[in-house]
Amino acid sequence: MPENGDPRQLVQDIIRGLVGEAEMQVEAVEEDGETVLEVTVPEQSMGKVIGKQGRTVKAMRAIMAAVSEKKNRRYTLEILE
Repeated sequence: MPENGDPRQLVQDIIRGLVGEAEMQVEAVEEDGETVLEVTVPEQSMGKVIGKQGRTVKAMRAIMAAVSEKKNRRYTLEILE
């Protein structure tokens, strides 16, 4: 995890590794006592973020589950079109 322990920064770093410096946004939105990390990437990069059969996004969600456990706060990840 990044030095400051910010899950939003962690997701940004992972996605930057997948799509390079493509235009992307990661917004943290508070909903019903949890933090939803909403990821927006260009349409041409969507396949790289989701991965074959959704494996990449599933792995990122597993990481968010581990972060949730460590931080004692629920984090979820949504990929927006």
